[in-house]
Amino acid sequence: MLTGEVRNKVDKIWSDIWAGGISNPITVIEQLTYLMFIRSLDEKEIENESFEAISGASMPKIFPQDEDGQSLRWSKFKTKDARIMFDILSTKVFPFIKSMNEEKASAFSRYMQDATFLVPTPQVLQKMVTGLDELYEHDIKDLDMQGDLYEYMLGKLSTAGHNGQFRTPKHIRDMMVRLLAPTPTDKICDPACGTAGFLISSAEYIREKYESEMTAEQWEHFAGDMFSGFDTDRTMLRLSAMNLMLHSINNPHIDYMDGVSKQNDITSKYDIVLANPPFTGTVDTESIHDNLKSITNTKKTELLFVALFLRMLRKGGRGACIVPDGVLFGTTKAHKELRKELVENHQLQAVISMPSGVFKPYAGVSTAVLIFTKTSSGGTDKVWFYRMQADGFSLDDKRSPMQANDIPDIIARFHNLEGEADRLPTEQSFLVDKADIEANDYDLSINRYREMVYEKVEYDAPAVIMDKLDKLSLDISSKMEELRGLISE
Repeated sequence: MLTGEVRNKVDKIWSDIWAGGISNPITVIEQLTYLMFIRSLDEKEIENESFEAISGASMPKIFPQDEDGQSLRWSKFKTKDARIMFDILSTKVFPFIKSMNEEKASAFSRYMQDATFLVPTPQVLQKMVTGLDELYEHDIKDLDMQGDLYEYMLGKLSTAGHNGQFRTPKHIRDMMVRLLAPTPTDKICDPACGTAGFLISSAEYIREKYESEMTAEQWEHFAGDMFSGFDTDRTMLRLSAMNLMLHSINNPHIDYMDGVSKQNDITSKYDIVLANPPFTGTVDTESIHDNLKSITNTKKTELLFVALFLRMLRKGGRGACIVPDGVLFGTTKAHKELRKELVENHQLQAVISMPSGVFKPYAGVSTAVLIFTKTSSGGTDKVWFYRMQADGFSLDDKRSPMQANDIPDIIARFHNLEGEADRLPTEQSFLVDKADIEANDYDLSINRYREMVYEKVEYDAPAVIMDKLDKLSLDISSKMEELRGLISE
């Protein structure tokens, strides 16, 4: 975890950039991301040089070995005069890292092709370089902290995208990952990956759970094939590739693709799908893949993406996705078809309703998490419902830390559903028979099945209430007379 001192240093860098004229948070993170990438290339080169000196083995070089090529390295230009450093970065370093695309050195370098250097002045650049270098030299000691640093910066994105996409809070992502509990052999995908938060949370979980026992083959899988993500925003792809690289995932499958379109033919490929797909907007009917229309004939992205997850999962694969509440109880034919598909043709395991403040300050939309397994042959017997009331943070725009937190309880109960058998619909979590869901037109909103407990309130008889009112009236009259007496004196 980042200390308060480190957060203050990041805030200071951020303030300097804003004061220099860059006010869009996405642009700020992009420019910082480029600098972090440039520094990471130099760090890798230093590691290779050290290994070469010790072992005598020849290592591949990232930077050209002539004087001009060596001047591109972070360690060489960071102490230069601000104007010289600005000239080196804008005219030499940026063209160099963009050309690295030809070598396909990493997913991040692939998306540098259309990157633009937008630091406005040499003075702002110097503050950014000095600030980042101080963080890395004195405060950021390991990969976990690099990831925490990036996560903290991403946390400053406080607006939703034009399609309703926005960053999912880390504790919600972590909860969803722990509900699915991925293993080192799984292939994990987020078809609407944004900044790759779900992939990062999955990587952290696997390292925490299995690091000491993973084989060399599993580590190779971890660094590349394990993680896949798709998005239609190249800026997000750059940020996600950088985020993954900071977590030792150097060659993930991060690609530009509209998941629900005809260009996406991926079927039965992944073991795990984790996602928070776009909630708003529609897509062009002509561009929607036909096999998604066969599940739910609609243009609504929130429905199409759930159908997509089912298609992309292999048989036995598991999914956890966030959906707006409308998906749970919408009355259109498309809404009902999708819910019926989950319940009848696959195994719907859980519906976790979340309070509307979970996504503030982005939006106040009410959402739920769906947990399901692709079977293509049914298997839903009972569905577990949970009404989350607190997630460890206040539900206003400030989202301040609080003691109340249902997440540990959700994880513990989900992994022991046998213990939920005797829970009543009046409680915070309970099981509902498939037959009841079918009878309710596949409505998946918890309020459809939850029973309210009303406490009986005993009221006094009307005559008694009237006597009390008379007594109060006399008391008021008496006090009014006292007050008049005081005024007249």
